[in-house]
Amino acid sequence: MVEFTEREDRVSLELSEEIIQSMEPGAVFRDYSFCYPQNCRISSIDFHKTSTCMVTASDDDSIRLYDVASATCLKTINSKKYGVDLVCFTSHPTTVIYSSRNGWDDSLRLLSLHDNKYLRYFKGHHDRVVSLSLCSGGECFISGSLDRTVLLWDQRVEKCQGLLRVQGRPAAAYDDQGLVFAIAFGGYIRMFDARMYEKGPFEIFSVGGDLSEANVVKFSNDGRLMLLTTMDGFIHVLDSFRGTLLSTFSVKPVAAESTLDATFSPEGMFVVSGSGDGSTHAWGVRSGKQVHSWMGIGSEPPVIKWAPGSPMFVTGSSELAFVIPDLSKLPAYAIRK
Repeated sequence: MVEFTEREDRVSLELSEEIIQSMEPGAVFRDYSFCYPQNCRISSIDFHKTSTCMVTASDDDSIRLYDVASATCLKTINSKKYGVDLVCFTSHPTTVIYSSRNGWDDSLRLLSLHDNKYLRYFKGHHDRVVSLSLCSGGECFISGSLDRTVLLWDQRVEKCQGLLRVQGRPAAAYDDQGLVFAIAFGGYIRMFDARMYEKGPFEIFSVGGDLSEANVVKFSNDGRLMLLTTMDGFIHVLDSFRGTLLSTFSVKPVAAESTLDATFSPEGMFVVSGSGDGSTHAWGVRSGKQVHSWMGIGSEPPVIKWAPGSPMFVTGSSELAFVIPDLSKLPAYAIRK
């Protein structure tokens, strides 16, 4: 189930193009590939910010909890009744919020992984939830749905605290401080003050004429950058203060039912993205150039998440891969050895 390469040496590595180019899967979980009646796909990955926990959601209606430090699966929880699509940690490493994927119930659920109990239901959407983002260190979260609404929530209350209507498939995300959130659709990113969202966006940023459906929008850890992926296979990187379009990267477009995912490295110098052909690509934000690429598994675009404060990202499709530097390829480290 798990294959290891050289991982036992934990060193503090400042990311560079050389290190990105050395990265290879260090642990691979293939048990997702044998789901009856067909291969299932990982639909969401999230890391807890202050622990070594990681969680995945997949098409076999399961949520799986991992210990990243040991690359082991700690627990599998099934959600056969509701299905599971997107999943995010709360501030607690044993509590998650997840969206349904059964076609008849579009509620969100607050679930205790410790004892597999639902703590709260959040009802308000009337179609599949395609975007979910939690406010770091707070109780608020935001969700966007194919019903063309974005709802604002407080984990302590079942009823939504705010509703915004959009004219397309929305992608929504909080910045790391939870002071601002972004909603992308129709070729633009709209910036909202989280405390005064009802006044409308305080800024509207264009993404260079790309009017295809928004897939995901994300902030860098320091909040200075944003990325937006779209169905036509573009990854746009913007200055989140000025709205300046810094770079646009291009990959194979994704199918209508798929999502093009991407993630910033911890310091925001690199973007790693999926592609419609299942491959994975790394790009330099400053140079605008592709740094490296990895062959995919099948034709589905992988979901991707960079581990907080670590030289590692994780990809998920029909397999789950922990991608880490191969230290034997780094001359400076080899000399130290």
